[in-house]
Amino acid sequence: MTMQEIQAPKILVVDDEERIRDACTMVLEEEGYDVATADNGELGLSMIEEKHYDVILLDLMMPNLSGLEVLPQLKEKHPDTAVIVITGYATVEHSIEAMKKGAFDFIPKPFTPDQLRTIVAKSIKYIQALQDIQDSKSRLRVMVNRLLDGVMTTDNNRRIVLANPAFLNMVGYMGSQPQGRTVEEVVTNDSIIASIDKALAMPDDTIAELCQEISIPSQDGECEKIINMHCSPFRNRAGQILGTTTVLHDVTADKEMDRMKSDFVSMVSHEIRSPMNSLLAQIKIILDGLAGEVTDKQRQILERASGKINNLVELVSELLDLARIEAGMVGREMQELQLGDLVEEQVSFHRAAAEEKSIEVTTEIEDELPLLNADKQGLDEVLTNLLTNAVKYSPEHARITVSAGVENEQAVIRVSDTGFGIPEEDLAEIFNRFHRVKDKNTREIHGTGLGLAIVKSIVDAHQGSISVESKIEQGTTFTVLLPLKKGE
Repeated sequence: MTMQEIQAPKILVVDDEERIRDACTMVLEEEGYDVATADNGELGLSMIEEKHYDVILLDLMMPNLSGLEVLPQLKEKHPDTAVIVITGYATVEHSIEAMKKGAFDFIPKPFTPDQLRTIVAKSIKYIQALQDIQDSKSRLRVMVNRLLDGVMTTDNNRRIVLANPAFLNMVGYMGSQPQGRTVEEVVTNDSIIASIDKALAMPDDTIAELCQEISIPSQDGECEKIINMHCSPFRNRAGQILGTTTVLHDVTADKEMDRMKSDFVSMVSHEIRSPMNSLLAQIKIILDGLAGEVTDKQRQILERASGKINNLVELVSELLDLARIEAGMVGREMQELQLGDLVEEQVSFHRAAAEEKSIEVTTEIEDELPLLNADKQGLDEVLTNLLTNAVKYSPEHARITVSAGVENEQAVIRVSDTGFGIPEEDLAEIFNRFHRVKDKNTREIHGTGLGLAIVKSIVDAHQGSISVESKIEQGTTFTVLLPLKKGE
């Protein structure tokens, strides 16, 4: 594609010497540029009033209005135009003065056609680079403004550089353009302001993102907005903080949906569990012979039905546990707990079930463990699920080891077994609701697929984490990390 087909760059030559104007026109038109000329500064200024030029060749020494006088007016009207000054006095002083007033470069008289071509080509590349940057900034601005998440950036003096409409709507700002204003002039939420201050105060060698869930009162008098806030500093190549970026994500609807879902599950579970317990009671009466003699075939059918109903009761109970966790009830009864005692108590309780399969259960507990600040019922449920699974998914004569200690200033609990193991493709899904490993070893083992989902929810509620490592036919290890009691 030729230059003419993509619109040739426009060049204006302002010089009082006709031979310079003609020479420049001839050389530059041969290169495919669109060239215009003016023989004095006044005419040059009037021409740029009517038309934009990409490059202007400007003679410094002209009668009446010199190039140095034209240059500031020209740059004020067209700051993106590249100005190349032409001077017959190629002194350092003239060059410096022209550069200070906005010139891109200079070319001394007399100059050759090659010198002219080179300097004009360089200036064209420069303005094209500026245009590319401007286009990128424009595209980025459009993209950010269309985001549903709120985005705000500040400089290191806490002045706003950018704030998209979604951000302004979330914080309830109704004023004029926020750019250049301080954060306090636009944002009234103390948590957002505090996070920005904290991000700006981070040491140069720290890379971190501040995350917090905040509440913002609604402007229309309805329920407050629940917002996930992420705030982080951004730095230059030397690691110095240049400012901050804050992103707000409105999770009000998600929170409401979760609440409605939990309420629904809780209601349905309660309504189902009562009649199922009644059914179990009636079946037990029949099995005990209180309603008449029961044949072996009838007993077999009733025991199978009772087992299925018990599985449903277990499912309902675990659904209720999930609803309780999602409602925030885990973690409300925090108390000081001795981790070693908690582990020993749970291992003792589950040792009988392990011994029925000749499974050896041992503990490895560090001495003088620090205290945990945790919900005892929740951690009991975590250990119960992990130990029950270790027993269920291990063959006879397997080994289970439960350890407790401190690593990297966190309490750590590990439950390891030499059981069937978990296939690699299931590891990523193991904590999802209703996910169950189905292979030749586990096909006959009953379960709801909710146990590990409950464990993860409880650990998350304690601001901890859980991970799993496993190999088929070698065993599985679950690792739980929990924060220690503050001050420990």
